Amino acid sequence: MNPVNQSNPSVQERYAPTNICFGCGPANEKGLHIRSFETPDGGFVAEWRAEPHHQAFPGMLNGGITGALLDCHGNWCAAIHLMKKRGESAPPCTVTADFAVKLKRPTPVDGPITLRARVVESGEDRAVVEAELEAGGKVTATCRGTFVAVKPGHPAYHRW
Repeated sequence: MNPVNQSNPSVQERYAPTNICFGCGPANEKGLHIRSFETPDGGFVAEWRAEPHHQAFPGMLNGGITGALLDCHGNWCAAIHLMKKRGESAPPCTVTADFAVKLKRPTPVDGPITLRARVVESGEDRAVVEAELEAGGKVTATCRGTFVAVKPGHPAYHRW
């Protein structure tokens, strides 16, 4: 079964339909609209297509957009992991504590771009995620990030 079923709601649409995040917010009219889906092995996958204004140079994705895709997809992987670990029915609001992106080669924009992420370490309020971006059959970028559940008083608390 392909977890990226366009007729099913993504985790963003299910848990944060009014979120305005540039990368993953369904309610951001000018955003990237990442749609992440859980895979049977507990990882996450998303398929995304670039538009002409996402290019760095003809036919290739901008590195900042690459980072935003990996950051948001990884953040949702962490949030859903923490939700399940805590036995809660909704994900905690998580923010990026750190993330490092390695741009391995230019990312072509003439076809689908696939994002994959999985939690590799976790604690009570944080998860470390490794993610990759693939286009044209090749991994073009990787990321490792730490995502932390925020507490009351943080500006992102209850943002979804």
